[in-house]
Amino acid sequence: MADVQKNNKFVTELNPEGIKPCCACPETKSARDECFFKFGHSVEEHGESARKCEELVKKHRECMAKLGYKI
Repeated sequence: MADVQKNNKFVTELNPEGIKPCCACPETKSARDECFFKFGHSVEEHGESARKCEELVKKHRECMAKLGYKI
């Protein structure tokens, strides 16, 4: 098990379990994705309705940052 973590490029001081970006923050990721599907992801492309997702995106970015991901 130690060798697996040693070879896992996602293991960092902030992310000792080596959680991959696609698996990190599932509670905000799924809500964010659902919001994107419903309202769009970009105000430029989808209009003002996309602003409804801004808070979810902010929370998801904060969660990812806590694990050491820079997005």
